Amino acid sequence: MLRHALSIALPAAAVLLLAACGQEATPPAAPRPALVVQPQPAEAAADSYPGEVRARFEPELAFRIGGKVSKRLVEEGQRVKADQPLAELDPQDVRLQLEANRAQLAAAEANLALVRAERDRYRKLLDRQMVSHSQFDNAENLYRAGLARLKQAKAEFDVAGNQAEYAVLRAPQAGVIAKRQVEVGQVVAAGQTVFTLAADGEREVAIGLPEQQFARFAVGEPVSVELWSYPRERFQGRIRELSPAADPRSRTFAARIAFTSAAAPAELGQSARVFIAHEGLIPLSVPLSAVTAENGQAYVWRVNKDSHLERAVVRLGAYGSDSVPVLEGLAPGDWVVAAGGHVLREGQEVRPVDRSNRVVNLTAKE
Repeated sequence: MLRHALSIALPAAAVLLLAACGQEATPPAAPRPALVVQPQPAEAAADSYPGEVRARFEPELAFRIGGKVSKRLVEEGQRVKADQPLAELDPQDVRLQLEANRAQLAAAEANLALVRAERDRYRKLLDRQMVSHSQFDNAENLYRAGLARLKQAKAEFDVAGNQAEYAVLRAPQAGVIAKRQVEVGQVVAAGQTVFTLAADGEREVAIGLPEQQFARFAVGEPVSVELWSYPRERFQGRIRELSPAADPRSRTFAARIAFTSAAAPAELGQSARVFIAHEGLIPLSVPLSAVTAENGQAYVWRVNKDSHLERAVVRLGAYGSDSVPVLEGLAPGDWVVAAGGHVLREGQEVRPVDRSNRVVNLTAKE
């Protein structure tokens, strides 16, 4: 029996010994390298908002009468001069009305000449006591009625003449057609917007302000503007106008930014970014590639002194072109992973390196 037990135990012990030796022979996986950076002070404690260069005055142009559009003489984006024709309505109905009023005016003039002659005749007869005063008064009343009818006919003829002129829509001042909202053959009502004119003169930037921050802005507040055609160059401006109501779709409040820099090379339609300073400490900034988002929450991977990763939830400011300010969640001495955060995990050990692939001393400042 003992001999049988030993024959079973010895091979099993040998297998366990070989397995233990195999485990000792497998070296542990080396920590993966991770490019790390330290948050840097942001250039300015300011929020930025995208915008578009617009004209200071943008009148909406419309016909003063209704009708069918027979001619459209300009296109969107076309430059126009003051009093230049932009579109025309079908003149047939207006022309017929003008002719009818002209005929009524001629009839009123002829009637006035007749009742005037009749009144003058009755006056002479009255002087010779050949008619009564009541007969003369009737003639006088007919004359006055004819005079009033003539004034009415003249006024109606003038109105018809104006309407004939209103059938041609003209530019009130020089500028650029910013928007076209009509086609030939379309029937428009009086006062219906046909074109939007971007008038020559002052230029400003139109932006939308988020409703959760709207209360801290005020008309006249100084801002700086960066035109995308002039990157890294700031032009001074101020908040000229704030809308009292939010846009129902975007839920932002419209604002207009006027330039105070006379030399701002702003052209219609240019993209711009408006920077509005706010009170508080200057925030830190990290590269955009360092930020990861999950379920609407932004975070970065912070490397502790033992080279292990910790997820740090952060509150961010307005995104820049290559970095983003961190308003909460990081300290100036922290080290964060600069890229590749989507493949990392909590507690993972890494080998922190700089951009030259040199090992970083986590107790030192960058």
